[in-house]
Amino acid sequence: MTESLDFPQLVPHVVVIGASWGGIEAIIRILRQIPDHFPAAVVIVQHRHSDAHASFDKSLRRYCTLPVREVEDKDVLQPSHIFLAPANYHMLLERDLSFSLCLSAPVFYCRPSIDVTMQSMASVLGHALIGVLLTGANEDGAEGLWSIQKQGGLTIAQDPEEAAAPAMPLSAIARGGVDKVIKLKEIIPYILGVLGE
Repeated sequence: MTESLDFPQLVPHVVVIGASWGGIEAIIRILRQIPDHFPAAVVIVQHRHSDAHASFDKSLRRYCTLPVREVEDKDVLQPSHIFLAPANYHMLLERDLSFSLCLSAPVFYCRPSIDVTMQSMASVLGHALIGVLLTGANEDGAEGLWSIQKQGGLTIAQDPEEAAAPAMPLSAIARGGVDKVIKLKEIIPYILGVLGE
């Protein structure tokens, strides 16, 4: 399978979004802004309980025109698709651009972990990755954004003043891995500008 994949031609840009407390509402607001011609793949890591409702992807489909799916092991990253981390699994990106799921220990009491996914994706995608960290009540995502920035990717944090729980973006800003701090309504327009859309 790896021989048929051609990075970066297959996925020239990827947006990974991390969120926790208050994140579902924030994610919905972002999905509403994504146009049907959005060229990048979008990967979402939202903290959820291990017994969370399994149809999270179906509930989000009403808010955007791009295909939305919860990731299964070995799914392959594709442009203009939205991929959701499943509850109770860490989600990693492999060198062949397929996802893998694991049950290693929670990070900041969370599985899926934003840090785990962002660090994994940064090591594979480098400068092609755009990291976005939204509202949340812990520090998950701060190291992930820092890793993306270190690998040459772009990093964005939601303005803590408007976040339902500001701890997560504040932690990322304090860690020093944030290139841009902007309001929720400005995130997709800013990314579209970066992508030349």
